Amino acid sequence: QNLASGSLSLQSDAYYLTHFHGDWAREMQLTEEKLTPGAKLIEEHHKDAKSTMRDNPSFLLTLRKPADEDSGETYAAALAWNGNYRIKFDVVHDGRLHITAGTNPFLAERLLAPGETLTTPDLILTYSDTGRGQASRNLHDYARANALAHPSEPRAILLNSWEGAYFKFDENVLTGMMDAAADAGIEMFVLDDGWFGNKYPRDNDKAGLGDWQVNTKKLPRGIGYLADYAVQKGLRFGIWIEPEMVNPKSELAEKHPDWILKSGTRDNPTSRTQWILDLANPEVQDFVVKVFDDTVALSKNITYIKWDANRSIMSPGSAFLPNDRQTHLWDDYTRGLDKVYQRIRQKHPDITIQLCSSGGARVNYGALRYHDEFWTSDNTSAHERVLMQYGTSMIYPPIAMAAHVSASPNHQTKRLLPMKFRFDVAMSGRLGVELNPSDIPDADMPAFRQGIATYKRIRPIVQQGDLYRLHNPFDGDDRAALMYVTKDKTASVLFAYNMRYNGREHSLPILLRGLDPAKKYKVEELNPDGKNRAFKSGGKTFSGDFLIKTGLTPRWTQRPYTSVVLLLTEAP
Repeated sequence: QNLASGSLSLQSDAYYLTHFHGDWAREMQLTEEKLTPGAKLIEEHHKDAKSTMRDNPSFLLTLRKPADEDSGETYAAALAWNGNYRIKFDVVHDGRLHITAGTNPFLAERLLAPGETLTTPDLILTYSDTGRGQASRNLHDYARANALAHPSEPRAILLNSWEGAYFKFDENVLTGMMDAAADAGIEMFVLDDGWFGNKYPRDNDKAGLGDWQVNTKKLPRGIGYLADYAVQKGLRFGIWIEPEMVNPKSELAEKHPDWILKSGTRDNPTSRTQWILDLANPEVQDFVVKVFDDTVALSKNITYIKWDANRSIMSPGSAFLPNDRQTHLWDDYTRGLDKVYQRIRQKHPDITIQLCSSGGARVNYGALRYHDEFWTSDNTSAHERVLMQYGTSMIYPPIAMAAHVSASPNHQTKRLLPMKFRFDVAMSGRLGVELNPSDIPDADMPAFRQGIATYKRIRPIVQQGDLYRLHNPFDGDDRAALMYVTKDKTASVLFAYNMRYNGREHSLPILLRGLDPAKKYKVEELNPDGKNRAFKSGGKTFSGDFLIKTGLTPRWTQRPYTSVVLLLTEAP
């Protein structure tokens, strides 16, 4: 059967499509010049376990002119589906555009038994006649109201152990990181990969995955000791799991080879030295739920789970499914994962869960409904994150967008970036830290502490406010600006970033959006670079009308990797 969830038909003299691919967005014109009548454009993905690694199941479509933030008819849409998908755009003979979105039918025939029903995925769709900015805000409001766990709870500032320690840690390393985190004002510590496995210790990514017992050599006093230590320091405690995956070198793989996805007698290649468990199998679903239950039970002080999934299905085949139902795997895996999520949320409604999956590989509205946030990308470089976070915000709410301050040079790109710039970029999402604080140079510690304190001050505005994108980093000058405005328009925070030298006389005037023209606003620069303030008029009051029509011109473009954060509060 064709499992498409639905279709939409539009009539216009031109259509402009923006589709999100990795860390960039591509825009194309869907007209007779680009696609002759009857031609098709198909965006699809079929890797299932990591459903959205390079192509997100979402799009923006504008009518009659290219996408604009503040004007024009715009449709924004996103599939609520955590598996293989297809979104098809057909320009038919009379110029109408047909859009069909749903599951991907490739090698996915579904045979329904008499009386059996099948529910197709939801398509989240919104319309704006005032540009793509309002379409994004519509989706953000929808997410906070209907598609995000604990939407009104402030997201904690956390320190994740991964880039600070990787697999090389013991109790002293972790408690030292907690000491430094608490001292700097961080609110939660998350222990990442490497805490489990005894017969096959998890000292690298080649062994131990699937064996969810605490590594007694690394952590002789167990997870409970670490979680209690965190709470004594005033921190919440979280922990990493990857329960759908297994290393060939593990007790689980030895005991249950029938639980591993494998296409008949063919070789089963690994990726990141691991295989995938068969979530079409109810026994595997029970196992994954038990992994979650047992992990949380390690300590009453575990309040956060980071859920990873680090590979795609490369050898599709299920020992559980009959031979004539092997094409059900793509659908059954996704629905099996949904059943697991539902059971876990029913049992653990208060746990904060991060949707990680290699950073962004499951960012979709189907999975997001069970999670509080997502890990935007494993690339933590603030330079790339300006681009990624700008594009991600087109569809997904910034409150759920985990953004971490990492080391310099960055571990992925080797870029050297100032501490202030790294914080200013990360503060536009859910702020976190991805390094060992003991490695921070003494000269950077004041900026580190200041960044954490600044975010606590603006957190309600960023996480619950309306987003307005003011300058697009994809426009070619390596600059970006965005702002958040509270619903009552009494407060706002502006972020502006410069990633290259743009000349001494080329400061960018920024026209603000979302403010009340009739109100007056006091402007204050936050998180300044010592005494080098980018906004010399800090403390002054301006009318909303002036800020909208004339704007502000901070001096932040003279050097690469400079940035400014401005807080606007209603003045009498």
